[in-house]
Amino acid sequence: MIPAFLHTIILTIFSHDKLQHVLAYDAANPLLFNTGLFLVLFVGLLLVYHLLREHRVLKMLFIILFSLYFYYKSSAQYCFILLGVCVSDYVLGILLGRAQRGWLRRSLVALNVVINVGMLVWFKYVNLLLTTLANIANRPFDPLDIILPAGISFFTFRSISYMVDIYRGRIEPCTDFLAYTFYLTFFPPLLAGPVVRARDMLPQVKANPVATRPMVAEGLFLIICGLVKKVVVADYIGQNFVDRVFDNPTLYSGFENLMGVYGFTLQLYCDFSGYSDMAIGIALLLGYEFADNFRSPFKSQNPTEFWRRWHISLSSWLRDYLYIPLGGNRCSKTRKNANLMTTMVLGGLWHGASWMYVIWGALQGVFLIGHKELKARVKPRSATWWRVVANVFITFNLIALSFMFFRARSMEVVGGMVHQIVHDFHLSVAPQFIEGYLLIVVAILGGYAMHFAPTRWTRHLQQRYAALPLILQAIVLALVIFFIIQVRSADIVPFIYLQY
Repeated sequence: MIPAFLHTIILTIFSHDKLQHVLAYDAANPLLFNTGLFLVLFVGLLLVYHLLREHRVLKMLFIILFSLYFYYKSSAQYCFILLGVCVSDYVLGILLGRAQRGWLRRSLVALNVVINVGMLVWFKYVNLLLTTLANIANRPFDPLDIILPAGISFFTFRSISYMVDIYRGRIEPCTDFLAYTFYLTFFPPLLAGPVVRARDMLPQVKANPVATRPMVAEGLFLIICGLVKKVVVADYIGQNFVDRVFDNPTLYSGFENLMGVYGFTLQLYCDFSGYSDMAIGIALLLGYEFADNFRSPFKSQNPTEFWRRWHISLSSWLRDYLYIPLGGNRCSKTRKNANLMTTMVLGGLWHGASWMYVIWGALQGVFLIGHKELKARVKPRSATWWRVVANVFITFNLIALSFMFFRARSMEVVGGMVHQIVHDFHLSVAPQFIEGYLLIVVAILGGYAMHFAPTRWTRHLQQRYAALPLILQAIVLALVIFFIIQVRSADIVPFIYLQY
């Protein structure tokens, strides 16, 4: 029996006058994991996918078509760019596998990099470059009307890693065009990661996997976690507090500004890790396994550990395909630090066409270099509990304060926030803040409590959920969705990383 709220959603979406809207591109309403439309479509997808489980080609075609529809709902005609990258990668990969001469192999990899980086420069950075040049020349400039295709930073990185791994001999070229298209267009990680590598997914595609009972249980559990992180924590504190502070920091005391910084740090984590949880969970329901993208990053005791826990698929990609090719650690200390700084600055720029991201990336480079220099000069000491707490506290605050540059629209906003925190802190407003923003405080404290809770608690909760009969697991998911529908805002809030 279909729950009443789900039945209402189905009737609303698929009524005759709504069907065209469902199929058509709408820039203001992309197809997101946290929408009722996706819920209904994904249930239907699972049913068809199950019926086609013995027919590998039909199953792959079905998922590819759904993935293209999913991408079309976010980027309209730019889905043809995604298909073009699939064709380009496939052809260049075959040629690279057959090429014997070193110069030809390098040229094929370089061509792939030029194609992908060229797209990134055009769609993401050309306006930033032209605006900067115009400012230097003191001339007016009207930005070009360029629409950024959703997820372009993610699928271009996957494309580059595929070609580089062939060049390095880590994988063989994919000779099945359908399989490669399935890999590059697979919808769960398409828009906002994780950055799934061909060497991890193509063998799974070839094996024609079927979701096992434990995979289904883990997938449903991750979807629940992702929905709670995104809607109950990230969206609520973002819309009702964080956005207000960052829009007008001088209207708030330094204490409230600091709470805004802590709030955004939690919002960004819950928004992005929530997407990753749902993407990994949805993939599990379809039989595919991806590695974790976040591992409680705010428990880190130093910046190096933080980047081993935060956006793991990106940080490992930058290490393997940028930092190591630049020379990595196999060079002088000066060169090594320069490599690290270059990697983090480019990693910051990857997030968007703004010098604020460059500054944020440069700060991460400073933190990493500073930690390595400190580690080389200070003898290791026993990890007493108070040292662990102090290290976590210092690292968290460094990372949180750096996120001001990530969120703020300009240096004026950052300057205003820093001024309020340093010169107009007013801890005395804390009682009024708690009273006026009680639910915000509860959401922030609850979010951080979930994050800092021992990992074994989460594993135990997941095991308890997995032990339930499938019908009870579905009921728990339905109850969570019902609760989320009651507490979410009227407007669907897009995931932050969709803009990257």
